[in-house]
Amino acid sequence: MNSPQNPQDKAAATATAEASIHTEIIVAGRVFVPAEDVETFIAEAQSTYPIAAANPGSVLISFCVDDAATGSVTVLEQWASQEALDRHLATPEVMALFAKWGPHMRNEVRKFDALNERDPRA
Repeated sequence: MNSPQNPQDKAAATATAEASIHTEIIVAGRVFVPAEDVETFIAEAQSTYPIAAANPGSVLISFCVDDAATGSVTVLEQWASQEALDRHLATPEVMALFAKWGPHMRNEVRKFDALNERDPRA
């Protein structure tokens, strides 16, 4: 016969389980810039790839033209943590990119917390 688990043991087990939960951050969506500027925007956005790569919390960063005629750009980023994303957003180069393009873009990019990563075929 099993005795009930000690409340302190149960609390410690819960704390350990919560600490082991790894929350990744996914940033995904589209931005729209003037169609005549889409190639310039892409080049400048992609110039941040080395900055992201130098961040130990960077998993993936990608900007690509979705529809040049409408100025639509797909954004996909994966970060190991919110802290890693915060470090990236605080770099002078990324801040300058937002300062330059922010007034000229419609931003439909959103941030998601990824708590249950698995193969999409599973």
